[in-house]
Amino acid sequence: MALDIFRERGTPLEAQEHDWRDLVQVPFSKLDDDAFTRVRVILLAGLEQEANRFSHACARMNRDLQLPLARVRRAEHHQQTLVAWLNPPDQSPLETTIGYEQTAIELTASLAQHEPDPYLKQVLQFGLLEDFDHLYRFAALMDRVEGRDANTILQCYTDILPGRPTSVEHRAPEDDLREHYDRFTAAPISKLNALVITAAENQVRDYYMNIGPTFADPLARQLYAEIASIEEQHTTQYECLVDPRETWLEKWMLHELSEVYVYASCAKQESNARIKKIWERFVDYELGHLHLVMDLFRTIERRDPAEIIPPTLPEPIDFASQRAYIKSVLDNEVDLRARGKVFVPSHQDSVSSIAYRDRLNRCGSPSERVAAGYRWRPGTELAPATNGDGRARAKEVQR
Repeated sequence: MALDIFRERGTPLEAQEHDWRDLVQVPFSKLDDDAFTRVRVILLAGLEQEANRFSHACARMNRDLQLPLARVRRAEHHQQTLVAWLNPPDQSPLETTIGYEQTAIELTASLAQHEPDPYLKQVLQFGLLEDFDHLYRFAALMDRVEGRDANTILQCYTDILPGRPTSVEHRAPEDDLREHYDRFTAAPISKLNALVITAAENQVRDYYMNIGPTFADPLARQLYAEIASIEEQHTTQYECLVDPRETWLEKWMLHELSEVYVYASCAKQESNARIKKIWERFVDYELGHLHLVMDLFRTIERRDPAEIIPPTLPEPIDFASQRAYIKSVLDNEVDLRARGKVFVPSHQDSVSSIAYRDRLNRCGSPSERVAAGYRWRPGTELAPATNGDGRARAKEVQR
């Protein structure tokens, strides 16, 4: 994207101000706004949550960085508040869950197509098929407990079909570790992809761990427990892609760069004019944070940030339906399994993972039970959407 990172310094940290009315704005409409507005809100809230998680970990290990970390962290906490509070209050936890899975699917597919490293691309594709199946299982749950069609949230952008079955996704910890990129030779987009997907998956894990116990339906509670376990595996898988040899300041710079990158990607494609202004404002805020860390990097490590930071942003994340790409991955890779740090056909699956999976599934799999006899068809919801555009899209699918 045409943004000169070294010349565009954004809004200085001391000029970044909020008040309570600013932090709690009018939410988007779950029916009238485009589904990708929800996707962007979910992704950006997760990115800010990851920034907070990293900042606290860094502060615990670096006394001299505690004050600048605290200052930036406070600003980013308020950014996360504003973004997360854009979610509408009339969106049920299951509808939000469908949005989380749509975000995971479409984001992972977009990142994979822009990933130049074949191994990292394969890791993304492997996780993609698992999130694709999670959407199918949660759509079945929505049909069971709410009588609703998940497509009222998806708006026909994302297919509701089985992927790699959730029941076979459970792996021993040693089979969820992955090779990391090389901090010296990896393309900037590879580093950004690893940080963005880790943020997205960790947010999903946290959400399911919090919302799962609130359901009364026993099968719903079990399904959230099962899929939360896979999201923990995904977080483990994706965080392994980051080179552990990076210094704390390198990592902090890359986190700030990832936020500039994702906010800029969202601003470029946002269809809600009011929310687009928020994304543009936070591009400037994140540029301010990035330059603060770049200055620390120069002072403390006596290195040029240009060793780490590219002069311009990579091509933006593509917030659009990735249906054709997902279908090709599904056709070719649904049978893959992980053994150690490599991917193999199912007949070469890890002995450790098979034993682990058998123990977990010895009383059956919630994801299999919830989808027994379920097959998505358009227009079957008991409580259809009241939005004309949503109805028109469902009819288009039927044709």
